[in-house]
Amino acid sequence: MRLNRREIARAALELVEEHGSEALTMRQLAARVDRQPSSLYNHVSGRQAVIEEMRALIVESIDVTPFAEQPWPRALADWGRSYLASFARYPNSISLLATTTITDHSTLRMYEVVISALVRGGWTAGDAVAGMRAVEAYVLGSALDRVAPESLLSLEALPPGLPALREGLTGANARHASAAAGFELGYEILIAGMEARVTAAL
Repeated sequence: MRLNRREIARAALELVEEHGSEALTMRQLAARVDRQPSSLYNHVSGRQAVIEEMRALIVESIDVTPFAEQPWPRALADWGRSYLASFARYPNSISLLATTTITDHSTLRMYEVVISALVRGGWTAGDAVAGMRAVEAYVLGSALDRVAPESLLSLEALPPGLPALREGLTGANARHASAAAGFELGYEILIAGMEARVTAAL
């Protein structure tokens, strides 16, 4: 395998998804790609640089084209779903990426597209950043929820005396208890609330 930053990032993502973020050391990563640790430094400056390459690899599959084609509420909704699909493939990497300073240029350019669209839609720049971060926080939490076990909320586990919860998990209601259903309902409410807020301010 010819080593480059992309292949290092791919190997790092696989390592973290299989063994957790604590496994991401330059030594273990080098073993993963069958190289000596020193050879990695020909491509990346260290662990932080590897993390940013991981981020770039995930972000490249997030679609921002709706912001050039649709009103911001619809574009933001589509962006969030694309964001969810990308990060849900790498749930073990979320805590690592969410707790390190972002220096990846492709991620920052993505944010620029989102913020610019919100500003054109009537948001102040500061509120636009806050709104984008609200969506991002919701999406990342939902990405973790997607990998929760199906039995996370189980009818069989309920003790007596919880009638409202039992009804919510019984029969036709049970389909609303899934992570996907929870995401869609919450996301609809979030986007509608954001739209109502900026409309009231105009």
